[in-house]
Amino acid sequence: MFPLKRNRRLRTNETIRSLVRETIISPNDFLVPLFVVEGQGIKEEIASMPNYFRYSLDLLELEVKALWELGLKSVLLFVKVPNHLKDNKGTEAINPDGLMQRAIKKIKDVCPEMLIMTDVALDPYSSYGHDGIVENGKIDNDFTVEILSEMSVSHAQAGADFVAPSDMMDGRILSIREALEDVGFTDTGIMSYSAKYASAFYGPFRDALDSAPVDAQDIPKDKKTYQMDYANRFEALRETEMDIDEGADIVMVKPGLCYLDIVRDLKNEVDVPIAVYQVSGEYAMLKAAAEKGWLDHDAVMIEQITAIKRAGADIIASYFAKDVVKLIS
Repeated sequence: MFPLKRNRRLRTNETIRSLVRETIISPNDFLVPLFVVEGQGIKEEIASMPNYFRYSLDLLELEVKALWELGLKSVLLFVKVPNHLKDNKGTEAINPDGLMQRAIKKIKDVCPEMLIMTDVALDPYSSYGHDGIVENGKIDNDFTVEILSEMSVSHAQAGADFVAPSDMMDGRILSIREALEDVGFTDTGIMSYSAKYASAFYGPFRDALDSAPVDAQDIPKDKKTYQMDYANRFEALRETEMDIDEGADIVMVKPGLCYLDIVRDLKNEVDVPIAVYQVSGEYAMLKAAAEKGWLDHDAVMIEQITAIKRAGADIIASYFAKDVVKLIS
């Protein structure tokens, strides 16, 4: 006897499928990563990230306006620092006239309502390519946290709405929160990279910023002493709960697709918004497969973004943001 209940009735055509669809993508879901460089008239494609660019400040202005017109209202800023400004002290990171600080001001000048989140970590500024200060062959956690706190205040003074510590140092959220409060930036938010894994998917991003760890004697060759072991699940909840207790307003899981179990775990346990970073390696793989004709670029792109949101993401940082919004609109 055939069943009285036939689930396929709700899949008969696109109209009914869209009517009962559980996960809906909109421009409001996205945080757009932007890469900034010194100079004038620069829109420089990143070789390992096809159709993604570094912008000088004058062309950053145009890109931000274009994003706003598409309904994309939040950006996450990264800067590519010239080599001669890099050191092992984070000097340029706290320069009030540094590239990051000028980029924040530029965006607020041309699009005041654009929400700006800023990367807080030392790897773009480090002569060693690490997220912290290197001392005696190790990353000095507490000294690094001091610099990150100063850096966060500098970003807030320039006009950042949120600072986004991506370094994975212990105790940095509390230190940053206290530093912001001490100078009156009570409304400046913190989006913490709480569950950031030591992943092999970051390669193209490091190309974009020239921020890979250097291969040198007595320097850690990777970031495994501070980023999380990708074999661990429950550690992510401990890290995230600590960051929330220290004052994080938003928490992040990074990377995305290989870590959707972590996203769902956190969604079930914490009561703050969860961001997911669909990282450069995920972007590059799809671009490469699509170039070969092995995958339908747009279909896979939408499926991936939907999976990230379905897993529990409230915010998706993605290099596909513009492409997705153009497609769905």
